[in-house]
Amino acid sequence: MTRKTVRIAMNGVTGRMGYRQHLVRSLLALREQGGLALGDAEGTVLWPEPVLVGRREHALREIAERHGLDVGSSVSTDLDAVLADPTIDIYFDAQVTSAREEAIKGAIAAGKHIYTEKPSATGLAGALELARLAQAAGIKHGVVQDKLFLPGLLKLKRLIDGGFFGKILSIRGEFGYWVFEGDWQSAQRPSWNYRSEDGGGIVVDMFPHWEYVLHELFGRVRSVQALAATHVPQRWDEQDKPYDATADDAAYGIFELDGGAIAQINSSWTVRVNRDELVEFQVDGTEGSAVAGLRNCRVQHRGTTPKPVWNPDLPVTHSFRDQWQEVPDNQEFDNGFKAQWELFLKHVYADAPYRWDLHAGARGVQLAELGLKSSAEGRRIEVPEIAQ
Repeated sequence: MTRKTVRIAMNGVTGRMGYRQHLVRSLLALREQGGLALGDAEGTVLWPEPVLVGRREHALREIAERHGLDVGSSVSTDLDAVLADPTIDIYFDAQVTSAREEAIKGAIAAGKHIYTEKPSATGLAGALELARLAQAAGIKHGVVQDKLFLPGLLKLKRLIDGGFFGKILSIRGEFGYWVFEGDWQSAQRPSWNYRSEDGGGIVVDMFPHWEYVLHELFGRVRSVQALAATHVPQRWDEQDKPYDATADDAAYGIFELDGGAIAQINSSWTVRVNRDELVEFQVDGTEGSAVAGLRNCRVQHRGTTPKPVWNPDLPVTHSFRDQWQEVPDNQEFDNGFKAQWELFLKHVYADAPYRWDLHAGARGVQLAELGLKSSAEGRRIEVPEIAQ
């Protein structure tokens, strides 16, 4: 066995996603399992060595000490120095969106492979420029598309690949939960999410997710019609000070897909949850239907579909939910973020196939940009195909 140390600059690990999903549940989890085996003739095992980058040195040091990382070599507030370090191969970005583009440009110029949270940039022009620069530099690059690796959607894809639905007619998605305003209970999300000037907004955050979910499972998005809203106009920040919420906190979208299916997806931080999971997709086809969440998936086939009868004068005596069948796991599901990290690392060090790159990330930025334009202009907008 040959162990290869892989030093990865991680910018933004003091944030919720950067810390919990990418550091703890992905790279540190790989270390706990003994590294990532490439499966080559030499028996190479990749050993991730995170280098924590950010502005708050005390917070970075506390994280490093908590997880047994060497503070001297694993903590830095100087991104330029980190990018100039020839022992670092990969740059990962989970910063606030507004700071991401310039940092990635610097990493590309330094010859680092790029792995980044979405959206990759604040606008389509910037996202395409990052993809062009990475292509010209000959580096490997990837964008986080974690929903594709969740158990519920993997089960849904299994059904699609097996022809369960027949012709898919429609997809209906519900995502969201109530994010506290911050006045009498602390908010679950940072305040920048609700300021458009800082890159906030639920369209910018969630439409890139919906683009790759729809694209990968059902077909390319051909058009978008969206209505974005700011339902809660005032919130309280981390210092308990009130501020004006200038970004959208809810969005209602209709997407036309290649093949003729129609997707309707509601996204909201101002909705109280009355569903089994925080996100659910119902897919209806000529031969069957399914409801998939983050972990679970239920189906109802054409041959077992009951015959509902509308009668508002009598109470319903049965449970509609009990008429659906649970899709079994049939396999072990790993953390979705970790699964995609493993694929990206194999792409970099074993040249394994990988399609979730900066070009794919640009499609998500495009959909968010056109969704906001659709809302502002009150019309349906065609989504041009992006050529690589």
